[in-house]
Amino acid sequence: QLQFVESGGGLVQTGGSLRLSCAASGIILDWSAVGWFRQVPGKEREAVSCISNEGHNMNYANSVRGRFTISRDNAKKTAYLQMDDLRPEDTAVYYCAARRTPTCGAWLPARLEDYRYWGQGTQVTVSS
Repeated sequence: QLQFVESGGGLVQTGGSLRLSCAASGIILDWSAVGWFRQVPGKEREAVSCISNEGHNMNYANSVRGRFTISRDNAKKTAYLQMDDLRPEDTAVYYCAARRTPTCGAWLPARLEDYRYWGQGTQVTVSS
């Protein structure tokens, strides 16, 4: 079965940190860029960050740049999202997915149809 499994979410206070993990199952992750997205009820899923297949290129949404760091370990078939200085507006369900290309491009790729193998998501809640 081809899928991602996200983990690491939880409840944290403003200014706190969390590290999300995205583990691939049955997916040849080396060939794909990986993206992190987030969604709150009633709103569209928005792109947060993307990392190229070998980890040399990363993009971030303006709202998280300087606070979030994306990384990956292809040997472990896992991608990560280190989230620091969390704010209440970061509260959302966070998802990861594999991009259909190995690169992220010059700008953060945000089209959902460009990604596949979506996981079930992990809830992040930041209290004020």
